[in-house]
Amino acid sequence: MSGPLAGIVVLDLTRFLSGPHATLLLAGLGAEVIKVDDPASGDPSAGAPPLVGPGGPGLERSSPADYGIAYLKRTRAKKSATLNLKHSEGRALFLELAKHADVVIENFRPGVADRLGVAYDVLKEKNPRLVYCALTGYGSTGPDRDLKAYDLMAQAASGLMGITGDPQGAPTKAGSPLSDMIAGTYAALGIVAALQERTRSGMGQAVDVSMVDCLFSMIMDEPLDCYAALGLQPRQGNRIMRFSPFNAYEAMDGWVTLGAATEQDWRNLLGALQREDLMEDSRLQSVGWRIANSDQVDAIVGAWVRERSVAQVVDALKQHDVPCSPVRTPEDAIAWPHLRARDMVQRLTLPDTTVTTVVAAGLPLKFSRSEASLEAPAPVPGAHTAEVLSRFLRMDEATIATLKSRGVV
Repeated sequence: MSGPLAGIVVLDLTRFLSGPHATLLLAGLGAEVIKVDDPASGDPSAGAPPLVGPGGPGLERSSPADYGIAYLKRTRAKKSATLNLKHSEGRALFLELAKHADVVIENFRPGVADRLGVAYDVLKEKNPRLVYCALTGYGSTGPDRDLKAYDLMAQAASGLMGITGDPQGAPTKAGSPLSDMIAGTYAALGIVAALQERTRSGMGQAVDVSMVDCLFSMIMDEPLDCYAALGLQPRQGNRIMRFSPFNAYEAMDGWVTLGAATEQDWRNLLGALQREDLMEDSRLQSVGWRIANSDQVDAIVGAWVRERSVAQVVDALKQHDVPCSPVRTPEDAIAWPHLRARDMVQRLTLPDTTVTTVVAAGLPLKFSRSEASLEAPAPVPGAHTAEVLSRFLRMDEATIATLKSRGVV
């Protein structure tokens, strides 16, 4: 078996998280992803704390074999080559490499690729079949296109922070850098779609992905512009305006989430609470009334949950087919047998194949025939430079050594 994207060559100019996440997905699906980094500075995540090596994780480098955990996670199953795009010869070499690639992806600020001479308009002249993906904070067009953005800014700008947190509390970002991960996932989807279209047209094209666009498209599934007219707070905490109850409740030894998205769920929940008497209350049988009076509904559910352990609550709710889950810590999730059974919990491996104690997530895409995996370790930075130049550009060792001595590669 081979991956669904076997035979696809990707030149990866990205760094930090959004772009590397996109190419991580492509690599897991079988594409040959070749990281292209500056020979002088390299990938900034390779030496950034926290690090892990033979001595375990730490905030300071204790040996030359230590690597940034982010680097080890985000560059799994990829190759690494170095090339100085600011050098005229380095740029020329990249343009030649682009002739042999299917995809080029970058997450520079708008205008940087143009200044480096590797923007889509240049590369498509060399390779009309090339799929080029630009992944930015605000997109390649629009009045705010030039603004610098990290995940926090994207969550704030898109409206996500405005709807996250307690109704009377401060705006809150999601606990993980969602805008980077989601934009990276959208970018991978856009690249695969463009590759599929290429099979019909024979032509490549540019894919423009904005972190803010991606988050905005996801939060606007909710009718957020109607909240004020409906008398609803923009920040709902753990609630959702379409259902009630739908919240996190404190048990004797932890927290449990549960929700009633259908009337059957609500009746099942009342059965679990042994409150069949409430089925006669016409107000409680109206989901609209329950949404408008979620505090009263939560008081009923919360009183029942508080008198029980998490295990007792979950067991009772499962018996009545009520959607629920304990609120797990990351450590709890790592230990969860379900994720382990789906090969989602994997030990992170150093480039020399030493297995560390650090956990990484497996590829969340499973296929019945095709192979898809992120088990291959991150590469030693620059380890594949000679291979790439020799294979694609037919360079010999002496030529490569000369280029290296002059800082081109």
